[in-house]
Amino acid sequence: MKKVLQPDYQAGYIALLTVLVVGAASLAIGTTLLLTGSDAERESLVEQQSVDARSLASACGEDGLQQIHDSSAYTGTNNLTLGTGTCTYTVTNTGGQTRTVDASGTVGLVVRKIKIYVTIGSSSISITSWQDVV
Repeated sequence: MKKVLQPDYQAGYIALLTVLVVGAASLAIGTTLLLTGSDAERESLVEQQSVDARSLASACGEDGLQQIHDSSAYTGTNNLTLGTGTCTYTVTNTGGQTRTVDASGTVGLVVRKIKIYVTIGSSSISITSWQDVV
């Protein structure tokens, strides 16, 4: 009897499985790199928005100080829209010649706040404290 040669299917299956495993690993690595990159970009955006919001809060705080400078009896609230966000400040009379300025700046979903304590003198105003509010 003549022996009939059979094709070697086992080698083909091994090659196919190797290609599938390598492809799956490559896909996992690629997906991880993409997600890591997008997370880093999102973090960078939030960090920049935080810096911008802090700048807006400072701008509103300074506007509040200007209002106190122009009229030492001033108390009230005002809103400003500057650049990419908005800010709000409130000047409160805390008794006698002291005032507080509470200011917040908002850019996107990021909000930063500051509180300024002011003492009014006979010819000037003094900032006794300027702090970030958590």
